[in-house]
Amino acid sequence: MIMAGLTIFALFSSMVTLKAQSPEKRLVELKLSVPKLQIANNNYVGAVRSGNLIFLSGKGPRSSNGAYVTGKLGQNMEIADGVKAARLIALAQIAELQAAISELSKVKRIVKVNGFINSTGDFTGQSIVLDGFSDLMVAVFGEKGKHARTSVGVASLPLNMALEIEMIVEVMPE
Repeated sequence: MIMAGLTIFALFSSMVTLKAQSPEKRLVELKLSVPKLQIANNNYVGAVRSGNLIFLSGKGPRSSNGAYVTGKLGQNMEIADGVKAARLIALAQIAELQAAISELSKVKRIVKVNGFINSTGDFTGQSIVLDGFSDLMVAVFGEKGKHARTSVGVASLPLNMALEIEMIVEVMPE
């Protein structure tokens, strides 16, 4: 009984700490860094604000050298590779969001995430792959990081990217 009480206290304490920390401090605590912002090469922008919503364009996973992570899940990529790629996109989307609003503590909620996974017709692990993105959002933003989402398999993506993820974020009024 004492052990259960200590466990509940430890969980409560970590939740209070998580609430009190800014997303920027959580990134440091998690030993994560946001990549350099990639400017769109085509006729679109990375983020558009409409009222208190930020609509972030789809991004593909880029490795540390800036090259896209390419491949097809179920063919030449494993689920673990897809999860890692989804985490890379999460960090890139955080960089885009930070550029749009300056302080991540202005985030009220990650509202919606759409994930497009380049996969074979018989691959069914799209939602597991997208967990890499969702789990990182919750780790950085806490309860505010929980979101609605859609994960779908697609036959191909631009430049043979392994996946592409877009999101909608509610922020504090300007």
